[in-house]
Amino acid sequence: MQPNACAVRKVAADMTGDGANGEKDPRRSQNGLPPEILDIVWPALQVGGLSGMSGILVGTFAGILRSTTTPALFALASGIQWFTLGSAFTASREVVLQAWGKDKVTPRDKVSASAIAGGVGGTAGGLLRGPKNIIPGAIMFALCGAAGQTLYNRADARNAEPQASESKKSSWLNSKWSPMKVLTDSEYENMLQEKLLRVNVEIALIDESIEKLRAQERGEAREVENETKSK
Repeated sequence: MQPNACAVRKVAADMTGDGANGEKDPRRSQNGLPPEILDIVWPALQVGGLSGMSGILVGTFAGILRSTTTPALFALASGIQWFTLGSAFTASREVVLQAWGKDKVTPRDKVSASAIAGGVGGTAGGLLRGPKNIIPGAIMFALCGAAGQTLYNRADARNAEPQASESKKSSWLNSKWSPMKVLTDSEYENMLQEKLLRVNVEIALIDESIEKLRAQERGEAREVENETKSK
């Protein structure tokens, strides 16, 4: 029995990720990977690439200083190790943070995640250097990850003051040598009310002067009228 056209279209839609309405899964990007995977893979590749290039540079200088017969191979091995450490640390840290809720983690949770990621990276680096280096590498990089995240949290908390108060304190307008002053909303409102009150007083004085002139004109008109009647 051959499948009908509806069955063929349904199978094709399931294979391409299309739904019943012909719409693609919004959780998948253009290359077919979910955003959660891209949030892990892409930063890991970036950090790993930078770490690998740094490892190649360090390995080149180390190979030259140690007078090895093959400095290029020494630099390549160093680059691979640094790439493995950087990518494994970043990927495992992102996995832990996403598992714990990336938007809800506390600074202490970040320290724990960095320690776990350091242990994973140290384990991966130890595998490249030999089985004897797995446990020491995991412990050393776990401690380094926790210590680094702790220092970062302290620096971040120290610089986490409100931007408004910080800009106000550091503004040159608040200097005693400045002829101008930064006004708050309440001070600006009071200043506008004072100006409005002055304008109202001036308007009242002008109205009073106009009324006096009109009264004077009416008086002069009566005098002229009385003189005309007396003649």
